[in-house]
This record gives sequence, C-alpha cells and structure tokens, in this order.
Amino acid sequence: MDDYCAMLCRELTERAPEDCTVSTVYLGGGTPSLLGAARIARILDAVRTHYALEPDAEITCEANPDSMTDAFLRGIRAAGVNRLSMGIQSADDRELKRLGRIHTFAQAQAAFARARAAGFENISVDLMYGLPDQTMDGLRHSVKSLIALQPEHLSCYALTLEPDTPLGREQPALPDEDTQADMYRLICEAARAHGMEHYEISNFAKPGYRSRHNSGYWKLTPYLGFGPGAHSDFAGKRWEHPRDLNAYLNGRMLPNIEDEAPDRRCEYVMLGLRTSDGICAAEYDGDFTPAERVLKLLPQYAVCEHGRWRLTEDGFFLSNAILFRVLDALELT
Repeated sequence: MDDYCAMLCRELTERAPEDCTVSTVYLGGGTPSLLGAARIARILDAVRTHYALEPDAEITCEANPDSMTDAFLRGIRAAGVNRLSMGIQSADDRELKRLGRIHTFAQAQAAFARARAAGFENISVDLMYGLPDQTMDGLRHSVKSLIALQPEHLSCYALTLEPDTPLGREQPALPDEDTQADMYRLICEAARAHGMEHYEISNFAKPGYRSRHNSGYWKLTPYLGFGPGAHSDFAGKRWEHPRDLNAYLNGRMLPNIEDEAPDRRCEYVMLGLRTSDGICAAEYDGDFTPAERVLKLLPQYAVCEHGRWRLTEDGFFLSNAILFRVLDALELT
C-alpha cells in the first residue's frame, strides 16, 4: 500500500497539466478506505500541491462499513474528504453474505452513525437489487432500512453477474425482467416519497446533493484518472492506463493508451438521456430532428419540457433499447 501510494503521488506530480483547476476529487475503484487515513491524506496533499483545488471542491472517498473506524473517519475528514460513498448494498444479512460482503447491516448502521459523528454531512449509500432469490418484500425492507439512515444520496444498481467472480461462476437464477422492473419502480417511488430527486438512471439525491463528480461525466466535463486501469478524457483526447499493478508498484509509469477520437454527438445523446436534464437541439452538433421524431413516438417513455427531451422512469428502465433507436435515427450507431 505504501508503494502504491508513493507511485500515485509521483504520477499526480509528474502528469499534472499546467493551470488545471479541480472542482471534484474521487477516490474510488475497489475499497480505498483500506488504505487508511494517513495514505489518503498524502494523496490529497499531492493534489493540493500540484493542482488548483477549488475551495469548495467536492472530495469523495468510497468506503465499506468494515473499514470505517472512528480513527479513519476523523483522519480523512481532517484531510479534506467531505463526501462518503458507502457500499452497503442490502439490509438483509443473508443477501450480504451471498454477495461476498463481510459486513452485516448492523455494522453498516453503526458505521453510518460514526460517519455522522465524525462530521460528514454528505453521505451516499449504495443499494443493489435483482439479487438471487430476492423478493419484493425483501427489497422493500432494504430500501426502507437504507432510507431510514437519512443519507443525502442513494445509488441503486441491478446486479450484473461477471463471469470470473465467485457468484458469476455459480450462475444463480436472478429475478426476471418484469420483476426487476417492478423492483426499480419500488425504489423510485420510495426515494421520491422521501424527498429525493431522481436525477440519473441509478441515482437519487436530496436537493443540493447531486454527485458533482459523476454529474461531470454525464455532462462531458474533462477529467483525469490516475493509477492502473484509470481512464481520462482531457484536452480533447481520451486514454487509459494498463491494468498492470505489478509494473506500477515497481515504479514504472504506465503508458497512456489513447482511444480513437470519441464521437461527442453520440456521447452527448447517450449520457444526456441518462439524466433528468435530458438533451435538446440547441446543444446537439447537427440535425436533431431525427431524434425528436423517434422520441415523439414514445410518449410513455420520453417527454419534452421547455425544449428538452428526457426519459420518464419507465423510459429509464428501457433506456438501452430507446438509446439504440435514437442513435440509429441520428446515424450514430
């Protein structure tokens, strides 16, 4: 961990562009809370030293309940972290065990309370649905329990089975599409009933607490990523680093592997329709008429307000199919 932290600080230093103002910092991908507060503080010191960090920058750290000790929470809060993203996933201990999580929901509740006591006023929690053997009543219990914590932000994702994971190799039966659609609606209704905005397909927030960092991705804001497997989109170019942890730990700066020039029109449509802000002709670089023709044929799934087209909650659930039709009409597929 010390070698990784040292290399990350070196990369932050050597790859810092000139006059780069930073409005958000996100420590994620895996479980950064396992690094401990001192290492995270060193990383953030490198950011402050070599980048123009805005005074009110959003600084998020992902954390799992089992690693959220009092000392860790106080330490990262003192280091400048002002937003937590907690991987709780479920309020059912049997589901947590099936997912390979090592915390119980009681431990998650205690960790959340410790975070509040440490001064965190902006906490996001993660919830998964569409789990093996999950019922509507079981999901209803989890949603109610997580919302009862009163987080500022809620991220909800349907389980995706990756083939090279223990659960993926097990190939368990998952709820069918109709049931998953009902689960999605249940979450949407519960979040709305507790004053949360459904501002992106999988994300809900109290007013004023949208994730500024993730919103930047959806709005095509430039970003820089550091570490093995990190992606960047900056100064009109996009690149990634190889997933070579050993080389990184041995002090080798990973090369930039540049992607082909992205089609910003395609990304504008694809990312914009993921959000409640939607898309509009004035922001599209080209003839937007074909897209409007498609969306007008889907009144249950898409609406136009003040010249902006956005998907309804039913449309969110079917977003992949809708996006394909829109992009096909725009000849972007």
